[in-house]
Amino acid sequence: QVQLVESGGGLVQAGGSLRLSCTGSGRIFNINFMAWYRQAPGKQRELVAGITSRGAVNYAESVKGRFTISRDNAKNTVYLHRDSLKPEDTAVYSCNSTLRQYPGDNYAQYWGQGTQVTVSS
Repeated sequence: QVQLVESGGGLVQAGGSLRLSCTGSGRIFNINFMAWYRQAPGKQRELVAGITSRGAVNYAESVKGRFTISRDNAKNTVYLHRDSLKPEDTAVYSCNSTLRQYPGDNYAQYWGQGTQVTVSS
């Protein structure tokens, strides 16, 4: 069984910074793509940032220049460092990983439980 566990959410003032972490545990052979999504109240879930196993990254336009995604393959962990936070960044942030549990398996997607981030003005 695979679990993704996020940490680092909480309450922060506008302009502040926070770093989210998401670590995979259980039987994992390799992780291909890792990403962070967010869902604000009344809105659809959106992709915030993604990173491939080789380090190629992509960001939503709304967070470019403020958020940085990175990963530690040895720890099966993805990070999201967020600077210059705005009230509109308030959302539940969830990590997503595309991985294989065993060699030869097809890749499958797994989700973390989500962590609340609230940015006060």
